[in-house]
Amino acid sequence: MAHTDKTAALAGLEAGFRESNAALLTEYRGLTVAQLKQLRRSIAADAEYAVVKNTLTKIAAKRAGVEGLDDLLEGPSAIAFVKGDAITVAKALKNFAKEFPLLVIKGGYFDGKVVTADEVKKLADLETREVLLSKVAGVLMATLSKAVRTIDALRASLEDGTEKPSEPVATEAAAPAVAEAVEVVAEEASAPAPAEAEVEAVDSAEPVEAPAEETAETTEA
Repeated sequence: MAHTDKTAALAGLEAGFRESNAALLTEYRGLTVAQLKQLRRSIAADAEYAVVKNTLTKIAAKRAGVEGLDDLLEGPSAIAFVKGDAITVAKALKNFAKEFPLLVIKGGYFDGKVVTADEVKKLADLETREVLLSKVAGVLMATLSKAVRTIDALRASLEDGTEKPSEPVATEAAAPAVAEAVEVVAEEASAPAPAEAEVEAVDSAEPVEAPAEETAETTEA
């Protein structure tokens, strides 16, 4: 690789580490170029998947203040620089590895620390932010619907003269339940990272492209 190309690649990798929410490392030995393209497309909304040179990546990581990845940067390496939801990307990698076992999840870097392959897989089993928000919405709708039904029943009773209001209306009773539901989901969404956590990840400014040959292999710089 020419000096100018190395400089550009190094800058791109450094930017990837600095700008990402997480960096998930994989080994892709034996995967075809077509399969790598399929993997890139599957995570394109949340991450940039780049085949990298280990030596340059070690240097770029240190420049970006990311420590502890050297042991993971062995053999053919590719990194998902996560800019969106790290849980979504982890799920995609885990599912792809089930379909194509040649993809090996090696670990990564998230929330200021190195995470193992098992921790990335546990991350993949967590619920995404969208799912958590959907649950909050469901709880709110159910609680509000119940409150409306209670108010309507109370109003009908009052109009018939069969009952007098002796307790606060249902909306007041419903408020604690709504607050509790929001607090529970908020705690889940902000919990610390892997083995008991959640996350997010990034676009490499200038990803190193996969080799042009039929099987995507990379040689250490």
